[in-house]
Amino acid sequence: MNGTMFDSLREQVRGQVITAGDADYDAARAVHNGMIDKRPAAVVRVSQVADVIASVNFARDNSLGLAIRGGGHSGPGFGTADDALVIDFTNTRGVRVDPASKTARTEAGATWADFNHATHPFGLATTGGIVGSTGVSGLTLGGGIGYLDRKYGLSCDNLLSADVVTADGKFLTASESENEDLFWALRGGGGNFGVVTSLEFRLHPVDMVHAGIIIYPVEHAETVAKFYREQLAASPGELGAFLAFHQGPPVPFLPEEWHGKPVCIVVGMWTGDPAEGQARWQPFLDAAPVAGSMVGPMPYAALNSAFDGMYPKGLLAYWKAAFLTELNDGAINAHLDYGSRVPSVQTAVHIYPIDGAVHQVGATDTAFPNRNARFSPVIACHWEDPRDSEANIAWVREYAAALQPYSESAGYINFMDGDDLTKVEENYGPNYKRLREIKAKYDPQNLFHVNQNITPA
Repeated sequence: MNGTMFDSLREQVRGQVITAGDADYDAARAVHNGMIDKRPAAVVRVSQVADVIASVNFARDNSLGLAIRGGGHSGPGFGTADDALVIDFTNTRGVRVDPASKTARTEAGATWADFNHATHPFGLATTGGIVGSTGVSGLTLGGGIGYLDRKYGLSCDNLLSADVVTADGKFLTASESENEDLFWALRGGGGNFGVVTSLEFRLHPVDMVHAGIIIYPVEHAETVAKFYREQLAASPGELGAFLAFHQGPPVPFLPEEWHGKPVCIVVGMWTGDPAEGQARWQPFLDAAPVAGSMVGPMPYAALNSAFDGMYPKGLLAYWKAAFLTELNDGAINAHLDYGSRVPSVQTAVHIYPIDGAVHQVGATDTAFPNRNARFSPVIACHWEDPRDSEANIAWVREYAAALQPYSESAGYINFMDGDDLTKVEENYGPNYKRLREIKAKYDPQNLFHVNQNITPA
């Protein structure tokens, strides 16, 4: 596609318009997942809302596909598309904290590391994922599971308002009092309804936490998993911890003999009375022989970015996810089988708890419907060598199939891959019909379709 067709767009925006003829085109088209090799017609690194409006109008009027990129972490690479116009928020990452009202407003390109860096000096935080380089916008619009969800709900449950540019180029604010139907849809419905340019969040008093990263030899995984299941059920929402299967990471507190070997891990934090921190983690240290551990006070922001170094941009990736009403013995056995065969040190199999405050929101109160599930297992396979792709993708698919008999029909939108588009209706369950109606109102021509797409009614 000839780059000169974008000359009129260049005149309308203050951000950079990058096309195939530009030296930084290859860098601009890259997303986090190294498996994605799309060639968009142009990438617009927007600088302000006016650039977004101009870009949406340009794409619509020129019948171009449109992809929206916040953090760029989408497993299927929805932050780019062939022959499309990409709206890239790389240069809009500001976060403004209001400590008096305990709220924060963030621009659409901010990552959770950006967000936590801004809120931590005030001793405040909100639920925000596990990896700091994840985009705030994408995680929130798909739901938003994180360390704090048992105590404070999902990221989308803490969303107070969002500014949105819709398919007709209009600028709207969505909240409980303005464009309420759009606000409902944004809380779990993904990027189907417009381009979100900023988000306002409720914050909570979270500063120093008592963190725990406890690594066990994989032969003790059954004991650990069953203990984790019972201990978590008996613990208040102040304990946010997930069960994981990895290869032993090269961290200082794990002896080198365990590096690269299959291990079972419990990771999380206690946000209650600091004096109780060690006592809350001691049962996990006593549950089974420990290969290595790090337990102690830590800034929440540090824990939320502790694994960022493991996931640099460019790794190849393939994901699957599910929801479990119970971590029953059948599901544990599936994890024991496949989790003991994690294929790379960057691969993460995490079983996130989503009970507590998540269950205090009704299934139809937001677009995120999975309010009866207690766990969300995600299989996030990452690797470096393209020659491993076929085997690793097969391992993920087989793992997901082994979990299916114990899972709900729905899966977590944020960890669905590109071959899961046929499951969108299942994933939204009782909310799908209403989502289609709202999609028809705000995007009747399905301009925003590079996503886990909801077709207009």
